[in-house]
Amino acid sequence: MVESESVVSEIANDAVKSLLYEVSVNPKPGLVDPVSPGPHPDMDIFTFIDSSMSLKNYFLKAADLGYSYQGQLSKMFLELREYGKTAEKAMFEATSQVNTHKGAIFSLGIMTCAMAYSEQRHMAVQDVIKQMLLGLTKHDFANLTEKNPENLTAGEIQYLRFGYKGIRGEAEDGFPKVFRVAFPFLCRATGTKNQRLIDTLLKLVSINEDSNLVKRADNDLNIINWARTEAIDVLNSGGSKTKLGMQKLYEMNQKFLDRNLSLGGTADLLILTIFIGLRNKAL
Repeated sequence: MVESESVVSEIANDAVKSLLYEVSVNPKPGLVDPVSPGPHPDMDIFTFIDSSMSLKNYFLKAADLGYSYQGQLSKMFLELREYGKTAEKAMFEATSQVNTHKGAIFSLGIMTCAMAYSEQRHMAVQDVIKQMLLGLTKHDFANLTEKNPENLTAGEIQYLRFGYKGIRGEAEDGFPKVFRVAFPFLCRATGTKNQRLIDTLLKLVSINEDSNLVKRADNDLNIINWARTEAIDVLNSGGSKTKLGMQKLYEMNQKFLDRNLSLGGTADLLILTIFIGLRNKAL
């Protein structure tokens, strides 16, 4: 295998592993794990395994695009987006029309493509991402007031109501929550992989404005501070490595179930953190 094929294959493999690692972590409040579907009765861990495997070809194409691309990075992103549309169809076919990884197709696709470009050109991954997505939110949120309100996505509704740019804004800024907070936290975290990833997820909950969470709470912004307080309480109690921390985590998990709350957006950031951890041999 030539060097380019080897690098592309390794990056794509790490992307798929990131999806599988994330769904394997447990317990995860507001999310599917091997023990429970959480607030997602239409999914289980097997749905996520099927979905993850259906996306392998997408990540291969994303990595190959990034590794071999010669032109303007904003145009590379447009090409990647077309691959993403095909990947969504593959995902829905594999899951019987259940949306398991639509967010990850967007965010991890960008990260995979940018990582391959960066390894070929020896350029910082964040800089690659910022150049790829320059003007993304301005473009995607243009003319929203002219759309039929019934056709607006949850992210578009939150942008119009609260000015939240959601995952698009986080991506356009180069995923600062991942690079500046979550990945360094993961590197410092101790214990088993499961413990390190539980605590990293809680750290992300403590800083993220999760659009899925807000949507499940009927667009009540107070839910963000409530979730942050819950996560910080678990971490301050020792997180996954103390009896008290785990007791509080199980209590948090039950609260999310009782209120039918999801942390799907935060899970996507954990996936990105895992991917960077794998690429940097930190996991």
